Amino acid sequence: MTANTTTDELTVHHPLVEPFRRRTEPPGQGDNIARCATPAWNWTTGNSCRPGSASDLSRDGGRMRLPKIVSLFSGAGGLDHGFSEAGFPISLAVDQSVPAIETHKANFPQTTSIAADLTRLGSDGIIAALTPLLALGERIGVIGGPPCQGFSRANTTAVATDPRNALPLLYLEIVEALQADYDVRFVLFENVLGIRDLKHEKAFSAIRTKLGELGFAERVTEYCALDYGVPQTRRRVVISAFRSQAVLKAFVPVPVTSKELDVRSAIGGLPEPQYYSRGLRPDDIPFHPNHWTMRPVSKRFVEPVTATKSTRSFKRLAWDRPSPTVAYGHREIHVHPDGHRRLSIYEAMMLQGFPATFVLSGSLSAQVDQVSNAVPPPLALALALATRTALAQARNPCLRRSS
Repeated sequence: MTANTTTDELTVHHPLVEPFRRRTEPPGQGDNIARCATPAWNWTTGNSCRPGSASDLSRDGGRMRLPKIVSLFSGAGGLDHGFSEAGFPISLAVDQSVPAIETHKANFPQTTSIAADLTRLGSDGIIAALTPLLALGERIGVIGGPPCQGFSRANTTAVATDPRNALPLLYLEIVEALQADYDVRFVLFENVLGIRDLKHEKAFSAIRTKLGELGFAERVTEYCALDYGVPQTRRRVVISAFRSQAVLKAFVPVPVTSKELDVRSAIGGLPEPQYYSRGLRPDDIPFHPNHWTMRPVSKRFVEPVTATKSTRSFKRLAWDRPSPTVAYGHREIHVHPDGHRRLSIYEAMMLQGFPATFVLSGSLSAQVDQVSNAVPPPLALALALATRTALAQARNPCLRRSS
């Protein structure tokens, strides 16, 4: 992202945390960030919260000093990108995917990014990683999206006993441990719609109950990416939790109206991508390092079906409509509107709303996973801006929401 960076090595003293790099770069400037066919829903619990609010947020030079971010299950950093663009410092990011963390390091050079399994790393490992980064008592926010495969409706074999379904509670156990050393001002938790399904009711209820026990007022909301400037009908559940009902009430992500949220506006006019071949390096790919895809070998590419009548593995996009959800399994990348090949990774990134400067690392399959699992950055930015506004309004109720 920025060529002029400085690098120093920092070792965390925990057996499961490898040495990692910390680099710095000037903060980016955010962009202001179309409507789904059905309205979003939400509800707010009446959970009591412990004393305290965001009213004592400190200020630096007349500007509010935002809490620093701890990103768990960060993936490539779609959610982190939105919070970074809104001005939140991303202090720590953790994910077990090595390629995703390589991506994170490259795109967030000022962040400490760690490749580790959180089930093994645990709370102690997170505390160990944060010790050289943050002072005791610093204000932080915890964001992330635990792996969703166990809850996904696309997973037809999903069962309530899937071990991955315990990861949200691990996420909250880490939040609880962080509360002992830091001032956790908010928690933002993203997952698939299936987490609310009846068969997962026990797990979902436990998440909300635990947040209440930790002193947070929380709200569950379904968001459609199309409403926030993303040319995609992706729907996800977000649990937003704050230290007081006042801050939670002020948390209102603002939808964006746009007339150009279709596939054509996102990827129309791009050159043809490079096809995968053994030994192909990012430097060998013209236009953008992620503008590559699988070579079309199936006879079905001669007459691919339309997006509305296609199978999961052969879903052709329509130029003048938003994309279906960018969430690909093995060899299920959507078919380009022209029908002669699958989308490139870069085209999928554009449909997710990533900036052109963002680059994914790893193999083609690793990049498919990263772009599929990411929170669309424009939606993330809307959530982050709403968080920033809510914290500011709680400090000064006289503030008016800016357009």
